Amino acid sequence: MIRRIMAKPLRNELLQGTLDLLVLQVLSQGKYHGWDVAKRISLLSSDRLTLKQGSLYPAMHRLEAQGWIAADWGVSEAGRSAKFYHLTRSGRRQLEAERAHWESFVDAMGAVLSGQEASE
Repeated sequence: MIRRIMAKPLRNELLQGTLDLLVLQVLSQGKYHGWDVAKRISLLSSDRLTLKQGSLYPAMHRLEAQGWIAADWGVSEAGRSAKFYHLTRSGRRQLEAERAHWESFVDAMGAVLSGQEASE
């Protein structure tokens, strides 16, 4: 008998440590308002990564203060006024740095879990 293992949502502490990378990645694909950033992350992760507004908006304000994202006011699909965020040039550089760091982390974790040395 084949048992299907349902993908479970990931623990919040893992998500918190990768929040900047996730937001920057989504915004590298276009302009989105905050709620759409959260929905896109949830959709792309098959609902394994879900963001609460209490985590998302402070992170987006922090990324904006660092100059990695910028916002313009516009009208959402619901007809409401909303801030639409996009990646800045320095945000693209930060995204590449975050990706490189993540790939190194994944390689190191994979090595430990497999019992083999990580590639450098």
